[in-house]
Amino acid sequence: MNARPSLLLSAKAVVLVAAVTCGALHAAPPPTNLLHRPAPEFVRNDIAGDRIDLASYRGQLILLTFWATWCAPCQIEMPHFVHWQSDLGSRGLQIIAVSMDDDPAPVLTLTRKRHVNYPVIMGDEQLGTLYGGILGLPVTFLIDRNGSVAAVFKASSGPAAIKARALRLLAQK
Repeated sequence: MNARPSLLLSAKAVVLVAAVTCGALHAAPPPTNLLHRPAPEFVRNDIAGDRIDLASYRGQLILLTFWATWCAPCQIEMPHFVHWQSDLGSRGLQIIAVSMDDDPAPVLTLTRKRHVNYPVIMGDEQLGTLYGGILGLPVTFLIDRNGSVAAVFKASSGPAAIKARALRLLAQK
């Protein structure tokens, strides 16, 4: 009797059980399921030690971006976000970045080098799950002045699409 088919069947069963178990433990609605729903609230300290309470920004348009120092598209977006915070902050835009890096040291180094002028908090699996499971970076949410998710952008969207939607939302008072 050949043991190989039995071994292969057992290996497939282990993979299937692992996939189902991991999916059940880490299942989260995709970020687009948050559209037109209240943005999940959080309170965290930013990398400068200041308290960031998402609810305290109600009345402003929040650009909440999940990123990492090792993410090339994220680094392409950063100078745009710095510029937008300077130019559009007085019109009600507030950018908040959530670094998904494991270590704050490279985040501090990069944000200083890039002269980031908006709060940066350290994210984790819990915060990512609140926002529908962050798989692939960057993921950017526009949260309207009432606290609802108005738009979700993934890496392939690009800064121009984000800015166009942000300007439309800023025009709504």
